[in-house]
Amino acid sequence: MNKSFDTVILGGGPAGLSAAIYSCRGACSTAVIDTCIMGGQPTNYLELENYPGFSKIGGFELMEKFEAHANMFGVQQLAMQEIEFIDLKSTPKIIKTKEHTIEAKTVIIATGAKPMKLNIPGENEFIGRGVSYCAVCDAAFYKDKVVSVVGGGNSALEEANYLTRFAKKVYLIHRRDSFRADKIVQERVLANPKIELICDTIVEKIMGQELVNGLMLKNVKTEAISVLPVDGIFPYIGITPNVEYISGQLNQDAGGFILTDETMQTSLNGVFAVGDVRKTPLRQVITAAADGAVGAVYAAKYLETLSQVPQEV
Repeated sequence: MNKSFDTVILGGGPAGLSAAIYSCRGACSTAVIDTCIMGGQPTNYLELENYPGFSKIGGFELMEKFEAHANMFGVQQLAMQEIEFIDLKSTPKIIKTKEHTIEAKTVIIATGAKPMKLNIPGENEFIGRGVSYCAVCDAAFYKDKVVSVVGGGNSALEEANYLTRFAKKVYLIHRRDSFRADKIVQERVLANPKIELICDTIVEKIMGQELVNGLMLKNVKTEAISVLPVDGIFPYIGITPNVEYISGQLNQDAGGFILTDETMQTSLNGVFAVGDVRKTPLRQVITAAADGAVGAVYAAKYLETLSQVPQEV
């Protein structure tokens, strides 16, 4: 089925839904395409404490509010769509899914990012059998068990704290002796008796039979090797952008994140990138939503230039 829109937004997380609100308010026919349900990564967050206006709110609840707001303006949702092909250089832009061929005058890329893997032996083999990248999704499977979290940022420390609601013991493994996380998050971890820090250490191998039963660790200063018995491991070492069908069509940095200017314009006219998928100094729900607003406003301004008819001399 062929469809045509002024603006097509790739991704239905906070950046994409914010863009949809502003795009529709700008009287642009707008569609949001997502390979999953609307809401993006925040739907997996148990609680958010830093989104203005809500002292504490569940991630799923907040994104329901985003979606309901976008629906007020008549955005067309194309959820659960498997994308097969994207041509951002053509006029109009072409997006093909298994069900639709979609034409767009402008495209806003809001595909977000996904957790980076450790890329060590045993990681792929034990995904779903002791290796998880979502504590909120899988923590209940580790009730009264011993688990580990790998990483030193906010996500790692926050998830370690959350896991203690279920696990009897959580090892927090970090390759350095200091953490990047906010001070308030670090204080919560240090005050939690169920969390034990293992610093200056990397995971060399994930071990197990049918399920994970241990980790081979290496101290980066002494190079000493040890084995840590655990029932599960949650890596939180960073993110990588979701750009599988986009890479090579526009300018990106060494990590694959899309380069934009202050208006969210990419290296291609009529193509904008917002949220975690672009190179940005901060990746939070609030900054993603702000990006979406900026990108949509300037996508509408770009559409105005397409409709301008040159005056006769």
